[in-house]
Amino acid sequence: MPDLLHCPAFHVPQNLLTSLRAGRPAIWVRDTISGRTSLGLDVTDRIAEAARRFGNFRGALATLLGGEGWDGAICSRLTEWPTPGAARILVKQDHDLPVTGSIKARGGIHEVLTYVERIGRREGLLGAETGHAVLATESARTVFSRYRISVASTGNLGYSVGLAGRAFGLDVTVHMSRDAKAWKKDRLRALGATVVEHAGDYGEACAAARAEPRDDFSHFVDDENSPDLFCGYAVAAKELAEQLSRQAIHPTPDAPLVVYLPCGVGGAPGGITYGLKAIFGDSVVCVFVEPTASPAMFVALTSGAPADALPSVYDLGLDNRTLADGLAVARASALAVSAVRNAIDGMVTLSDATMLKASADSWAAAGLRLEPSAAAALAAISHFMERAQRAAGWPDLSRATHIAWLTGGARLPESEWQKQMAAARALC
Repeated sequence: MPDLLHCPAFHVPQNLLTSLRAGRPAIWVRDTISGRTSLGLDVTDRIAEAARRFGNFRGALATLLGGEGWDGAICSRLTEWPTPGAARILVKQDHDLPVTGSIKARGGIHEVLTYVERIGRREGLLGAETGHAVLATESARTVFSRYRISVASTGNLGYSVGLAGRAFGLDVTVHMSRDAKAWKKDRLRALGATVVEHAGDYGEACAAARAEPRDDFSHFVDDENSPDLFCGYAVAAKELAEQLSRQAIHPTPDAPLVVYLPCGVGGAPGGITYGLKAIFGDSVVCVFVEPTASPAMFVALTSGAPADALPSVYDLGLDNRTLADGLAVARASALAVSAVRNAIDGMVTLSDATMLKASADSWAAAGLRLEPSAAAALAAISHFMERAQRAAGWPDLSRATHIAWLTGGARLPESEWQKQMAAARALC
């Protein structure tokens, strides 16, 4: 295994890595943000294809899932954070994405759409002159019922795949790790999905799901290695760019966009980072935020290991136990690491208490109902700014536009929300 206490490529001080090993909050800042944007894969055409696919399926999604008056567009609001601070802060409200209420709708639903489209062409439902609306009909549903899709999840990805898959008529199985909340399992079962519970962590649940027998009528959504998930998330970058343009926000290297992205296995923040770097280059700074118990991407970056031999948080003696269930991942995605390891500008790890308090503060300040994993994006801003201001080669980040990417929480059941708020009050 690579030496986790020495990674010249990332110039990580030993005292920072000692903090990481001890489960204490840690912040890493790239030496300079000038001329460092480097993307490890070329999936630009696939991202454009994903954007077209979302557009093609809008009518079908509205038909199947539009009970709330939804038009089928998977997009979220970009709003001003109401509390004055040292810099301008906006929030990207993926915690309230239509239908699913989490960022996983972007990647998870996209992968389902890709699979449904492939079946539609294979079965002769979808042709050159046939619109995608035909895939939302009862006759199509009968065809899709012969096909299966499975996924491993701590909750939100499983729900997105389960909701979309069941809407089209697919047989859905979700493998859930020990970190998954009971209410998330119940929600999936109510959709008609099969939930397989595992006593181990996300990695073990994923390995078990990946080992299941496959045939021509089954598909596995591999959160660790799926380009379709990755590209579904990456489409969000264009959405954000258009929203910024409408607000006359035009980032530059001297006054950049700084985006804070909660990170679990890395597919969602990796895809968004890839998309943002492709659009803004050195005018965007991407910061990944992880729990102190589960810094999978931090470990991957500082190890210097190749993507196919990444160490886990267990190699540092950490236990991967966190309230931020959506981020409870021991080993980062090889695909995400390959794609963006040289484009990530900063890493922040936070304690459960910090994330929990941030969720309570976001409710008090803006009425936002956030899971701890989503509140992590807001909590990281002041910590990262303070550290970056002491780094040579960095601009004054008080001139930057800071964006907290909120990843989940709006669909939390009231009972779960009250438990979370009670836990936050106990910290005060």
